[in-house]
Amino acid sequence: MRAVQLLGAVFDLNGRASYVHWHFFEMSVANLAVIGAMLVVFALAIMLPFPGSGRARARRRGRIGDGRGGGAGAHAGGRPAGGGVPGEPGARS
Repeated sequence: MRAVQLLGAVFDLNGRASYVHWHFFEMSVANLAVIGAMLVVFALAIMLPFPGSGRARARRRGRIGDGRGGGAGAHAGGRPAGGGVPGEPGARS
């Protein structure tokens, strides 16, 4: 209960709200602060990398194995990238 009383001492909720007026635009300062904070969080979410994205990028470049054997030169199914020699089993048509 003491923390709630201290929080109430910091913000006076009994007074009138402050508003921003600009031509036809009118909004309370509290709502404007919330919108600003949301824009900051959105910008950070766009700019900051996802956790583990460095490992995925390194795996694509062939620096880290994916646990299935092979390395940067290994292809799916053990076939060459071009599909093999025509006429051989597994060659692409």
